[in-house]
Amino acid sequence: MQPHSSAPEALFPDSLLIEVAWEVCNQVGGIYTVIRSKVPATMPAWGGRYCLLGPYFPLMAQGEFESYDDDQLAGMNDPYATAVRTLRAQGMDICLGVWLVTGRPRTVLINPFQKYGELATLKSDLWRDHKIPAPDNDDLLHQVIAFGHLATQFIETVARQTVDQWRVVGHFHEWMTGVAIPELRRRQVPVHLLFTTHATLLGRYLAMNDPNFYDNLMLVDWRAQARHFNIEPAVSMERAAAHGSHVFTTVSELTVRECIYLLDRIPDAVLPNGLNIERFVALHEFQNLHKLYKDKIHEFVMAHFFQSYSFDLDQTIYLFTSGRYEYHNKGFDLTLEALARLNHRLQQSGLEGQVVMFFITKRPYTSINPLVLQSRAQLEEVRQTCRAIEEQVGERLFYAAAASHDHRLPDLDSMVDDYWKLRYRRGLQSWKTTALPSVITHNLVNDQDDDILNFVRKANLVNNQHDRVKIVYHPDFVSTTSPLFGMDYGQFVRGCHLGVFPSYYEPWGYTPLECAARGVPAITSDLSGFGDYVQKNVPEHEDKGIFVVRRQERSFDQAAEELTDMLWNFVLLSRRERIAQRNRVESSADIFDWKNLRVYYDRAYALALERQ
Repeated sequence: MQPHSSAPEALFPDSLLIEVAWEVCNQVGGIYTVIRSKVPATMPAWGGRYCLLGPYFPLMAQGEFESYDDDQLAGMNDPYATAVRTLRAQGMDICLGVWLVTGRPRTVLINPFQKYGELATLKSDLWRDHKIPAPDNDDLLHQVIAFGHLATQFIETVARQTVDQWRVVGHFHEWMTGVAIPELRRRQVPVHLLFTTHATLLGRYLAMNDPNFYDNLMLVDWRAQARHFNIEPAVSMERAAAHGSHVFTTVSELTVRECIYLLDRIPDAVLPNGLNIERFVALHEFQNLHKLYKDKIHEFVMAHFFQSYSFDLDQTIYLFTSGRYEYHNKGFDLTLEALARLNHRLQQSGLEGQVVMFFITKRPYTSINPLVLQSRAQLEEVRQTCRAIEEQVGERLFYAAAASHDHRLPDLDSMVDDYWKLRYRRGLQSWKTTALPSVITHNLVNDQDDDILNFVRKANLVNNQHDRVKIVYHPDFVSTTSPLFGMDYGQFVRGCHLGVFPSYYEPWGYTPLECAARGVPAITSDLSGFGDYVQKNVPEHEDKGIFVVRRQERSFDQAAEELTDMLWNFVLLSRRERIAQRNRVESSADIFDWKNLRVYYDRAYALALERQ
């Protein structure tokens, strides 16, 4: 299953490729990363024959989509522009333009809300022709149904107008766009259809609610379970897309089993996800960037912890995990258990140093904790006072040195004005406290039912001074506008020492791959598509800084102990060993570049073109 070193540069010159995804110019999930990062590798092979298709949401698209004006559109004679002009003449609200990402692909966006007046008819047709039910009160399903109808019209128009010139390939990602597939088949539109599920919808729900999900997979009654979770319409759409496509694909060997038992079709191909590694390359700079952003994390840690007690930042390791808040699926439960065990080991060992673990996820909150903000502001006041004293002492020391005859260092204390001494003392007195540093940085809407908080309370992992593992739970995404970190997520990742992602359910998993691209070692699991791929395709992956926790057919306790051992061994590394490891991680990230992984997509398109 090893990919070729690079994909061929010119592909299927008699074909058009329309790639359809809900996340085109619409950043709502991981598929946005898949589509966006794949464009630079796709464009050299397809050029102007490649077009992306997605729903038009003005607020999401305005920053990254540039629409052609009427004059530009009128001067174009390619199949996509011709189809857009035809549909506009029929009254459709449709835009052709450029997605402003690397590669600048042609992009068609269609407003789904224009069909809301016809929803009753569309839903009736969907039930009559495909036995797909649709409730009256689900706005996402309404958008999906409307967009599916409009996407069908666009693809049919392209295919009918070019029937003697081009073969058309339509590649649909996920159930939100897949609803067009059964209708295209019913209308016998001459288009070769691919459908990719990145995670079965029912599988995600079952994994969150069944601790023995993988053992019970073959026993699932899909319709009964879909009704139980109130997702029967969406699951029906996903199944119709899987069965209606000429080529059905998924993203990892792990999700193949899911597809067999939940969608009742064996995937024709596995399409692993990659990244545009060039975007992350910092060459010799990446070690300097690690130090730069680690210093910014130091600032946060000083403000958060030093108010209560201090520790040596040069002997502190920063770990983090991030992603959607799915406590069990994302492995937050396993991570916390391993951290509690690591804390105990470090306390017993007598080793120097601290571990600070960041949980970066998204939860409903009312505000940032005022005490956390206040501590940061008070520390900044202390910093300004220290700088003023530094400047005053520097000037007076320089004058004293120039005027000195005995070459001895003068009394520095006497060079500080009483005003600054008092301000320094008062600043520290108002900042320092005996209260423990907060585990969480924000005020949650409902912190009594939060699984992370409940675990740390139960395990007494609440940032006691004697705890060697400290927890910072940040229930919002890191961004440059955050008053706590003041940097974006990518910069935060570069500043950390290790990413921890031992997922229980993760059809692919971009977070460890993004770590590797930035030269940061990462832990994944063999129940994530990425971890499974690494185990089978990357020899000596631990030497390259990618560690895989074995969770398949193992108990929670066994997996927790293995993760604890991995964290323990990482903490034992010297600074020189960590630097060498970061070098190896960064240099091996090229394995996951789309230039190498696009070949899987190329094979799937070739297979689709063979099938009628």
